[in-house]
Amino acid sequence: MELFKHGKIYDFMAIRAYWITFSLLMAGISLFSATVWPLPTYGTDFKGGTEVEVAFSKSVDAATIRSAVHRVGFAAPDVVSVTDPANPNRFLVRVQETSNLDEHKRDSLQKALCYAANDEAVDPGCAGRQHATEVKFSPGGDKITARYDQEPDLEGVATAVHSVAGVELRPGGRNPQVVSQRDHKVEIQLKSKGDQLMDGLRRELGADVVPENPLRVEWVGPKAGKQLRDAAVKSVAIAIVFIMAYVAFRFDLRFAPGGVVALVHDALVVVGVFVLFKREITLSTIAAVLTIVGYSINDTVVVYDRIRENLGKHRGKTFAQIINLSVSETLSRTLLTSGATLLSFLAFFIWGTGVIKDFALALLVGIVAGTYSSIYVAAPFTEWIDKRFFGGNASGGARRKAGTTRAQGKKAAAVV
Repeated sequence: MELFKHGKIYDFMAIRAYWITFSLLMAGISLFSATVWPLPTYGTDFKGGTEVEVAFSKSVDAATIRSAVHRVGFAAPDVVSVTDPANPNRFLVRVQETSNLDEHKRDSLQKALCYAANDEAVDPGCAGRQHATEVKFSPGGDKITARYDQEPDLEGVATAVHSVAGVELRPGGRNPQVVSQRDHKVEIQLKSKGDQLMDGLRRELGADVVPENPLRVEWVGPKAGKQLRDAAVKSVAIAIVFIMAYVAFRFDLRFAPGGVVALVHDALVVVGVFVLFKREITLSTIAAVLTIVGYSINDTVVVYDRIRENLGKHRGKTFAQIINLSVSETLSRTLLTSGATLLSFLAFFIWGTGVIKDFALALLVGIVAGTYSSIYVAAPFTEWIDKRFFGGNASGGARRKAGTTRAQGKKAAAVV
C-alpha cells in the first residue's frame, strides 16, 4: 500500500534547520522541566510511601477524603481520582508513611515479648512468662516473627502485643499462629499503614461510604524508592549504549551518534510531557520509555538501511539528496506502521484506566516523537557527522576514488 506517489521525492532536508530548532527547543524544555521546574511527580515506586486504591460505595470528592485522612493522623496525603466507568467513585490515596513500627514501638514490642537483644537483661515484669529467643520485624512493620525454646502460649503472645500502645493485631481467627512446630516459631500479623488508613476513613466517612477492603494496597520504603529510581535511569542509559554499539556494528560508526541523539530526544520528550501535564513517573513510565527506545531505533534502522543502500546506488548525489530519496521511499511504510501502532495505543488511552492510561500516553507521545526523530533528528545529525568528521566521504568518496583511478591510468599511458 502506497500513501504517496511512487517515485516522488520530498525535500525534507531543505527545511531541516527549522525542525532541528524545534527539536532542540522541545528537548531543552523537557530537560529544564525535569531538573529545575516544575519537578517531576514521582509515583510511590520512586519516592516511597503507602498507596491505597479504594472504590467508595457512595459519591465523595477528593477534598473530603483528603480532610478525613488528615484527621486520621497522616501527613501530606495525596488523593487522586481514577477514571473508571465501572467504579465512578474510585480514588488513589497516597501517604508518606510506610512502616507501622518506629524504633520506640519495636523496643516496646521486644520488651513485651520478653526478648533481650545483645545479652541485655530481660524486663523484670517478665518473671514467670515465656521468653522469646528471637524477634524479627518485616520491613513494612506489619509482621513479627518470634521464636521460643518451648511450645508458645499464643494467647499470652496476643496479650503482650496488645499491651503496646499504637499496635493492633490484624483481625483473624489464627493470629498469632505457629508456623513451625519444630522451631516453636510464631507469626504475628499487625495492621499495616494501609489497614490503619482504611479503618480511619471508615470511622470518619462511615461504613456505608468506605468499603471493608481496598482494591489494592502497595508500599515502598524511601530507600528502596531511591534505588528503583537510580536503577531506572541506569537501565535507560545502558539500553542506549548497547543500541549505539549495535548501530555502529550494523552500519557505520558515523550512523551511531545520530541514532543515539534521536533516542535521547524521544526519551526527553516523553518525560517532559509527563512533567508538564503533572503525570506521575512510575516504573510503568520507565517501561514505556524502554519500549519507545526499541521502537524508535527500529524505525531509524529502516531509514538508515535505505540510506546505506542508496549510497551505493546513487554515488553522484550528495548526502542530503540521498537522505531525501531514502526517507521519501520509506515514508509510506513508516506512516502505515506508526499509524497502526498509534491506533492500538489510542484505544488503551481512551478506554484504559490508571497505570494503563499513563503507559498508553507515554507510548503515544513516544511513537510520534520516534517517527519524527528518524527523519529530522537522526538523519540530519548523521549528515552533519559525515561532513564534520569524515569530510563528506559517505556519498562522494567512491566517485572521487574512481575519478582518481582513471586519472592515474591516463597519466601512466602518457608516460608510456
